[in-house]
Amino acid sequence: MKPSSQKSWEEISFGDVVAHSAFGPRFSGDDYAEDGNVATLRTTGLDDHGRISYESMPLARLNEDNYANHLLKPGDLVITRSGTCGIAAVFEGFPLPVLPGAFLIRFRLNDRADARFFRYYFNSPFGRMNILSVARGAVQQNLNITNVETLRVSLPPLDTQREIVATVSAYDELMDNNRRRMELLEESARLLYREWFVRLRFPGHEHARLTNSIPQGWAKKSLESVCTEDDGIQTGPFGSQLHQSDYTEEGVPVVMPTNIIGFRISIEDIARIPEELADKLGRHRMIPGDTVYGRRGDIGRRAFISRRQTGWFCGTGSLRIRPNPKQINPRYLFDTLGSPETAGTIANRAKGATMPNLNGRVLKSIPVLVAPRSLQDIYAEQVEPMADMVETLAVQNQKLRAARDLLLPPLMSGEINL
Repeated sequence: MKPSSQKSWEEISFGDVVAHSAFGPRFSGDDYAEDGNVATLRTTGLDDHGRISYESMPLARLNEDNYANHLLKPGDLVITRSGTCGIAAVFEGFPLPVLPGAFLIRFRLNDRADARFFRYYFNSPFGRMNILSVARGAVQQNLNITNVETLRVSLPPLDTQREIVATVSAYDELMDNNRRRMELLEESARLLYREWFVRLRFPGHEHARLTNSIPQGWAKKSLESVCTEDDGIQTGPFGSQLHQSDYTEEGVPVVMPTNIIGFRISIEDIARIPEELADKLGRHRMIPGDTVYGRRGDIGRRAFISRRQTGWFCGTGSLRIRPNPKQINPRYLFDTLGSPETAGTIANRAKGATMPNLNGRVLKSIPVLVAPRSLQDIYAEQVEPMADMVETLAVQNQKLRAARDLLLPPLMSGEINL
């Protein structure tokens, strides 16, 4: 890479490269159907980096002819216009017709622009600042087509756009490959758990006798009884103990439910507090083997605390579950908390019509199936190498993301070229 003179870059209005644009259409919620003929892309289907979750798109039963002008084509750029507005993604194609939701704007670009270039541009720090500069609304920001199309942007030659995309997307492809490997490893562990402890096809099951559908030597115990005494199930600090002003850019990571993604802790945008404050509220710090469990909203989010996460803080909205190693294997307990029976019981005991909420007192009485310790340990020996690899891949992705984010601004601004 070398410094760019930017002589071949143009300063244009974004609308100069837009061939067609439209808001996502509205239709009745009654049109959603599991056997629908049209998939719908909503703002919740985009993550903060513009990745589309195609598998989570709900289906609707609609007359395609009525929405022909709104259907997405491969290469279309979509931008969120409300909520977390300004997130850009590129539609890559799907077996079914796909409609953008009402809070998305679809831009179809002309042959001067590569939509992937503008996805990276609008998701970069200065691109996000540029697009938010035209958002309107004091309580909730909102974008409209006219304002976005009047934005002044730098446009490199098409070949340069594609070179930039190829460079940046190489990082994304590596991260996507790592994510797929992590998902496969986690799914392998879940399948092994189901085989041994749900379907009861554990090693030696042919010779086991069942009593009330439970093999002899197994038992159902309360969660409290297999955790450490006094502090085995601990709620994160309340607002009176930890204030918004306590959070800092450096310090001890604070794990909130929103940081628990896919049975892992995402450190993107994770809050932190000073070491001194974490020590003062020391009972909320976590140790290897703990499970951090989301107790608000999407009940059931959980992550296993590893050696790398020693001393991290259990935040507001989370529960810290500390198993007694003499009573139960921590890895086995972590996966038991996600078993269909246990997870269902926990979800049913959560309170709150608007936002489900779980407290530590309720969790203490949750029954858990406790297999013989020798079988728990054999299971843990099988899955811990998988968990270690998942954590290694997650760390690799953090480094790749940091490298990409460092490279993205000078590439997208033309400070350097390839």
